[in-house]
Amino acid sequence: MKLVSWNVNGIRACVGKGFIDYFNEVNADIFCIQESKLQAGQINLELDGYYQFWNYAERKGYSGTAIFTKKEPLSVSYGFGAAEKDEEGRIITLEFEDFFMVTVYTPNSKRDLSRLGYRLTWEDQIKSYLKELDSSKPLILCGDLNVAHNEIDLKNPKSNRMNSGFTAEERGKMTSLLNTGFVDTFRYLYPEQEGAYTWWSYMSKVRERNIGWRIDYFVVSKRLASSIKDAQIDSHIMGSDHCPVVLDIDLD
Repeated sequence: MKLVSWNVNGIRACVGKGFIDYFNEVNADIFCIQESKLQAGQINLELDGYYQFWNYAERKGYSGTAIFTKKEPLSVSYGFGAAEKDEEGRIITLEFEDFFMVTVYTPNSKRDLSRLGYRLTWEDQIKSYLKELDSSKPLILCGDLNVAHNEIDLKNPKSNRMNSGFTAEERGKMTSLLNTGFVDTFRYLYPEQEGAYTWWSYMSKVRERNIGWRIDYFVVSKRLASSIKDAQIDSHIMGSDHCPVVLDIDLD
């Protein structure tokens, strides 16, 4: 089974920069996007053979997620289930017979860290939510998690220690999540690979020089680790400030 996750930084703009060509070429069983930045009715994607599920933010042109899947799920939910409304359109969960598929767009703490408190509360909520799902059946989580977990996951760790996405608090929450029974699929296969990034600033020549961060992930329940076949970063694919990440996993 091939799964893809991509923060498209505005799906309408990304469609104009080759999204459909990549979508057709990769031929994923499940394709997840984050930061769709639209409301219902603002785009009509013709994706033959796929069911489409969208979670729109109430704020226009902001956040949002979607999942496109060849196989119809047993159920669909938005946000942390029924407990709380997902006003920013950050979470979609599809239930299949043997696993849950969850895509998320984790809140950014902002440059001045003014949203760090909100972010840390959100991290606690998502961990509890994922643990609850995992107690029922294994899960696959993907998306822009807005954190470079370890120093190897960004080009300049020393100068970014106090910056959003690499604070001790955010990294600690990622460690805590993984320690509760989940696996970062890319690092599971490639624990020492350097220069593997999924996001680059729009500043001049930054992407060309590969001064980036790895903040887009596929995370799976630990009991699925032996089923991981490959985890890829399609850094050659343009169209967004993020690139797609790909998971090949044997769930048969």
